[in-house]
Order: sequence, then structure tokens, then C-alpha cells
Amino acid sequence: MSIVGLALFIIITIILLKFNIAVEVSISGEEVGYVTSIKAFEEKINNEILTTDDATISSVELSEKPQYKLTLLSKSEQTNEDEILSKLENDATKTYVRYAVKLNDEEKAVLDNAKDAEDLVKEMEEKYGEDAKLAIEKVYSINNEEHKSVSIKTARTNITEGIEEEIEKREEEQRRKEQTVNGIYLASKPISGTITSRFGNRESIRTHAHTGLDIAAPKGTTIKAAASGTVIWSGYQGSYGNLVKIDHGNGVVTYYGHCSKLYVSVGEKVEAGDSIAAVGSTGNSTGNHLHFEIQINGTSVNPQNYLYK
Repeated sequence: MSIVGLALFIIITIILLKFNIAVEVSISGEEVGYVTSIKAFEEKINNEILTTDDATISSVELSEKPQYKLTLLSKSEQTNEDEILSKLENDATKTYVRYAVKLNDEEKAVLDNAKDAEDLVKEMEEKYGEDAKLAIEKVYSINNEEHKSVSIKTARTNITEGIEEEIEKREEEQRRKEQTVNGIYLASKPISGTITSRFGNRESIRTHAHTGLDIAAPKGTTIKAAASGTVIWSGYQGSYGNLVKIDHGNGVVTYYGHCSKLYVSVGEKVEAGDSIAAVGSTGNSTGNHLHFEIQINGTSVNPQNYLYK
């Protein structure tokens, strides 16, 4: 062996005694540690990060691919594959697959697995009926930033509450429809009590068919405005006794007769449910009650078409 070869051998031996050959790993130009083998480390990336048994994850992609460079690592230093893997995993972009349950194209719940979604749809079919347009659609979320999933228990609770809200909404819409006269919504019953004479009745106390609805209640019971409007009469008027008339617009006027007390004045604005008078027996009356009348453009109509059904 030549002197040069011997010297080189000695230098290499000394180096190998103090250093190990390693691979420096950098991410986005920043050194993050060392591994012993590029091939072995890439296999770990594939097996531990890019491949997952989590059925809710559709795919995983590294945000930045690591760069490698052979280097000498002092024997006093250790490689840190696990730390580098942890950083890569934390920075990785994960795409989650979810199952959105939709009713009439509106998203009602997002679940982690197809079976829960299918079970929920079956339950919704029973509650909403076969005519409901129900569907399950796959949706995707990057790093769980959208399409947040819920448990099947939470979904059931939300759906049940949603059904109750929908029923209440429909009932309210139906109520408004039934209690609307010529575009005016009669939001409030004037009083609660017993109906003693209906619209159109012919009785000895009067010479004509009854133009309203008589509702018996104790003297002094508060009478409320059936809808918002303007008071156009508040005083005594013949057989009506103490009477309040409210103009609600669109030709709709309501009458509140036989009152013992009047709480409003002509020109006063009132809202549905406001106190306007008290039950009495003034005028052509045989006992304490409210005469409630609805007129449309001067013609009386049956109040029970709208209230007290």
C-alpha cells in the first residue's frame, strides 16, 4: 500500500470511528433532522402517513416533500425519524369523506359513515313520509375545515327538532291562512269564553239575523284587539251599548259590543292583543258577554270562518 493510500485509509477509519453516514432531511429548505436511509424513511412515510385505516379519510398528501442530502453525523448525535414523521403528519393535508343527508336538497346532517346515513334516511322517511325528497351525498372536507360531522345520536336529535319546527311552521302558516280576512291577519282572540249566540241566529232579543258572535264571560274580563288597526269608534251606540270599532285596513272593521268599560279613544293605534275594553252587558243584552263582529266593506261576515272554530 502506498503512503497516500495508507494515509487515506487512516483518515477514513478515523472519520468512521467518530461519524456515521446519515441523511439530512430538510422541509421547505429548513433542516429538520436526520434519518439512516432514504428508502426506509420513504417507506415509513407511505405506511404511517399516506396509508390509513381510517375510513373517514379519503386521502392524505404531504404539504411539502422532504429533501435529502447525504452527510456525516457525529456518533454522539441520534437520528430522529419519529420526530420528522410527526412533523410531516401534522403538516399533511387530509381529505375527509363524509355522508350528507339531504331533505329536499337541503343538508340536514353530515355523518362519518354510510350505514349511519342510510339508517337516518330510513327514519326520516317514516317521519316525513314517502313523498319527501331524501338523498345521501358524499362530501369532502380538507383538514376537517368544512362539512363537520355529528354522531348519529346528535343527528337524530337535530332531525327530530327540525321536524317539530317544520310542523310548528306549517301549523303557523295554516293558522295565518285560516285567520286572515281580506288580507288582514286576526292574530288574537278577543276573549276566551262560551259561545251563546252564533252568526246568523234569529232570536227574540233582536229583529234581524245576528250579525256577529256572542261570547259569554264574567263582567270585567279584558277584551283584546283581534288585529292591529286604528280605533274609529269608542262610545255608546244603540243596541251595541258601549262599543269599540277598529279599522284594520283593506275594508276590514271589527266591532266589540256591550262593553262595561272602554280603554281606547278614537284615532288611537292598537296592536293585536292590546287591551281595548272590558266585558259587560250594556245595550240590548241579557247578560255579560262580548258581541264580536267582523265587517268587510260594510258587510258582516261570520267570525267563525276565521276565529273560534
